[in-house]
Amino acid sequence: MPAPIGTAAVNAMGAAAAYRTATATPASNPAEGFGSALQRAIEGTVQAGRQADAASTGAMLGTVSVTDTVLAVSQAELALQTAVAVRDRVVSAYQDIMRMPI
Repeated sequence: MPAPIGTAAVNAMGAAAAYRTATATPASNPAEGFGSALQRAIEGTVQAGRQADAASTGAMLGTVSVTDTVLAVSQAELALQTAVAVRDRVVSAYQDIMRMPI
């Protein structure tokens, strides 16, 4: 039986809200800081990709609507673009630091 229209969208929105909350909330332990925030962001990106894969498979099998599939794939694409932008910024900052004279 096909999933109700909007189920994947609701799940995707919930995952996006959790991702934003996890990355926007400061760490309670100062030792966790940037590394744990980066780890949570990467895990959120991987989870979005898995949801998109599951939605695509469900669409091919006829159990997930096309709308839900498009929403899941769009969320995964946005998460990946964000991860690549952050990676590029980190690499650029590292290169700037390495170019600094001692």
